[in-house]
Amino acid sequence: MAVYVFTNGLAKHFIIMIYKALLIIFLSAVLLPACNANHKADSSDNNQLALAKSLSPQSEFLSKPHLSHVSLKPTENAKGVSTRSSNSAATNYLMGKFDPKKAKLFVKIPQKYADRKGLYLRQEALSAFIRMSNDAKRDGIRLTIRSATRNFYHQKRIWERKWLGKRKLSDGTNVARDIVKPVDKSLKVLQYSSMPGTSRHHWGTDIDLNSFNNHWFETGKGLRLFNWLEANAAKYGFCRPYTANRPYGYLEEKWHWSYMPLAKPMIREAQRYLRDDLITGFKGSSTAQQIGVVKHYILGVSKQCK
Repeated sequence: MAVYVFTNGLAKHFIIMIYKALLIIFLSAVLLPACNANHKADSSDNNQLALAKSLSPQSEFLSKPHLSHVSLKPTENAKGVSTRSSNSAATNYLMGKFDPKKAKLFVKIPQKYADRKGLYLRQEALSAFIRMSNDAKRDGIRLTIRSATRNFYHQKRIWERKWLGKRKLSDGTNVARDIVKPVDKSLKVLQYSSMPGTSRHHWGTDIDLNSFNNHWFETGKGLRLFNWLEANAAKYGFCRPYTANRPYGYLEEKWHWSYMPLAKPMIREAQRYLRDDLITGFKGSSTAQQIGVVKHYILGVSKQCK
């Protein structure tokens, strides 16, 4: 009887061990592939998130001044302006749809170089300006930044105040009161201000210096400063995009200077990615296509700045 009980108990123990082994084999066969699939899915999600971040307007890929790493198929419309499909990261950057305060490539301008706090530029442009400013100071010239990076939403406020007649133009025109046709309204405002999404100030490469009045640069201290810039600014990479006697575009701006090592590739990217139908989201934007704002204004700069 004792032998029978011992043998019977040993058999039960052996059966339990076999059962556990089979259970482990089953779980391994069923659950491990599912876990691996989940891991791969998580890894794929993480890779896609990293890619999305790399293509954001505030990412490090914009440390390169051009955005041509994306392959697109170009076509041209009857006006010779690119109609290729746009890359969202490129267009968002070029159109100023980001916050320079949060963008890694932008830095705050020290107030001693500007007329107020809270102005931003691309790091490279600011470094070049500081070198130029210091050298100008040794020649008795004081350069003061009056305006720098303006994003889409800042430019929209400027544009719409003029469009709605809340702010008169420099020549005294009240656009809302004095002009009837939308196209004529836009053309009048465009003499003084860019449409939102089309300003070079979106790029973090452009600055306005000392005065917004061309006449100030024509006599006395202003003329001396202007002559110094005309003779020396190119040594530091700066060019004046809105000179006199261009075939179309904005009126002359003697105060507006652009850092060309960054801005010159960007104007090529603007030709590559921007189209008139993308210029939307503000009062009067429906006139952008009628005017041909990309060709005539974004690309309508001096030959030296192309």
